[in-house]
Amino acid sequence: MQTYPYLHIKKRTLSPITRRILAVNLLALGILVAGLLYLGEYRRSLVTGELEALNTQADMFAAALGEGAVSAEGFTGERLVNELVRQMVRRLVKTTGTRARLFNNAGMLIADSMALVGPGGMVQIVDLPPPRLDTGYIGAVLDVYDLLARWLSGEDQIRPYRERPLQKAEDYDEALAALSGDNAGMVRSYNGGMILSAAVPIRRYKQVLGALMLSKDSRDIDETVLQVRLDILKVFAVALAVTIGLSLYLARTIARPLRRLAEAAEKVRHGHHRRHAIPDMSERNDEIGELAKTLDDMTESLWQRMDAIESFAADVAHEIKNPLTSLRSAVETAARVKNPDQQRELMSIIKEDVLRLDRLISDISDASRLDAEMSRAEEAPVDLRPMLATLVSIYTAGDDAPRLRLESGGVDSKLMVNGVEGRLAQVFRNIIANAVSFSPKTGEIIIGVSSADGWIIVNVDDQGPGIPEGKEQAIFDRFYSERPEEEKFGTHSGLGLSISKQIVEAHGGAIVAQTLKNEAGKTAGSRFTVRLPMGS
Repeated sequence: MQTYPYLHIKKRTLSPITRRILAVNLLALGILVAGLLYLGEYRRSLVTGELEALNTQADMFAAALGEGAVSAEGFTGERLVNELVRQMVRRLVKTTGTRARLFNNAGMLIADSMALVGPGGMVQIVDLPPPRLDTGYIGAVLDVYDLLARWLSGEDQIRPYRERPLQKAEDYDEALAALSGDNAGMVRSYNGGMILSAAVPIRRYKQVLGALMLSKDSRDIDETVLQVRLDILKVFAVALAVTIGLSLYLARTIARPLRRLAEAAEKVRHGHHRRHAIPDMSERNDEIGELAKTLDDMTESLWQRMDAIESFAADVAHEIKNPLTSLRSAVETAARVKNPDQQRELMSIIKEDVLRLDRLISDISDASRLDAEMSRAEEAPVDLRPMLATLVSIYTAGDDAPRLRLESGGVDSKLMVNGVEGRLAQVFRNIIANAVSFSPKTGEIIIGVSSADGWIIVNVDDQGPGIPEGKEQAIFDRFYSERPEEEKFGTHSGLGLSISKQIVEAHGGAIVAQTLKNEAGKTAGSRFTVRLPMGS
């Protein structure tokens, strides 16, 4: 098995196109999940709902306290009974999970559901937090995400919660507002979470006797948000697996055939035979299939061009070898011949061979430059009518000129094509010269011009011997020569019609030849037809 150490295509676990597809798909999925995990609006709605629930609960407790924990003090009005307040507060909040603090109208704390007062003094009650659901790596990631989310949403700027040993109403804005007769709520940050508070006035016949403040941490809200996030992450895990699988499949269907095409092209580039072919991907109805077909056509075109170059080189060597052989023979003979007449005849042969070589080399040079020149030349609108009229005038000038006639077939408008004017003139000059060389001196050459279906059609008819049967295509081959008997050998290189065909095809047209027959079925001449796409 042949190896190719010069192949520069690297073998990778993940190709660049695979990485790009994965990056684009995962980035889109990541942005979507990050947005869902943010849950900022959902969290705010939970906080608002919790504050409203605390406010409603506080109103109910305040109404109960206003009825059951108040005593009259003669003319000084009514006041809250501290012992009754403490007992009622503990019973009211026992099942609610909230903390209740009650301040009298002087702003002093008289009851706290988290404090037990006994003979030994006051005992602070602290609820232990439940075990976290988000322990481990996921918990650490979510904690970092929470910090970032709070920073983006501005939650890190919430005033922190502080609790003094001797609490007063003035420590809490909502408590002060409640002592003024207004309901108020407040959210404060505490230990990575929040403390939600709602304060309402305790009234007795419109008299504000104190303020009840209910507080609750954001543990339930955080757990609800966490549970939603975990559900989202579960869906994300499934979506991630599906996305990676589909991305790898998509990349595989793109990257692998592209790599195969690249490796095949590399082998063709470094190979010396046609064994290395472009893979057949015609069953793919997509751009890669079109690319494979185009590369295959291009490779075949390159091989055909190489074959043409090889054939051209062989033909050139053969055609040059003939006059060189004749020249060598004449030179060697001239050295041995003493007769002046024979020497003059040999010198005439040498001169003709030199002229033949010069003409052959000029035509070969013109043919070899043709493709490169046509690729560099810029096309321009060309009117064929004045061009053909000028060529007819040139050939019919003089007393011994052939008979040429230009017929436009009733077409009065311009016959415009897009092309290189000099090369198009060369085509018609070669065809007319060929017709003149084959037509008898009394014969007539007719150049007919017409247009049909977006094409300009030029026919050049002569009255010569016609084209040998089966040679209608061969006459356009390089160095093909079929000359009249009276014409001297070597007058033409045999490249004129081949060059004309190259030029016409480079302009998107076609050139064909055929033998003309008269009514009796006999040969009446030949016709060369040039078809060119009509231009603007």
